[in-house]
Amino acid sequence: MIMQTKRLIAIELGAALLLLIPLTAMQFTDEVTWTLSDFVVMGVLLLGTGLVCELVLRTVHNKDYRIGIIAVVLVALFLIWAELAVGIFGTPFAGS
Repeated sequence: MIMQTKRLIAIELGAALLLLIPLTAMQFTDEVTWTLSDFVVMGVLLLGTGLVCELVLRTVHNKDYRIGIIAVVLVALFLIWAELAVGIFGTPFAGS
């Protein structure tokens, strides 16, 4: 039980530290311009991905299935992130 709690804390801290990167960059350059909604969306994506991976680690016992499911979740995260950032698919979510 303690290990699971440590993983949840690590997920939360990891998401917070990743969100500090653009926040820090905004202090030094005008090229990074995130709004509050950008931080909220990315926070939801990071926390959601981390929590889904944690759920998979807790419930799926076959190692091969774990790796496969987590790989699919991470690919989905990167595709959604790329779509929101630059609109590689041209969906309305990217603002086009």
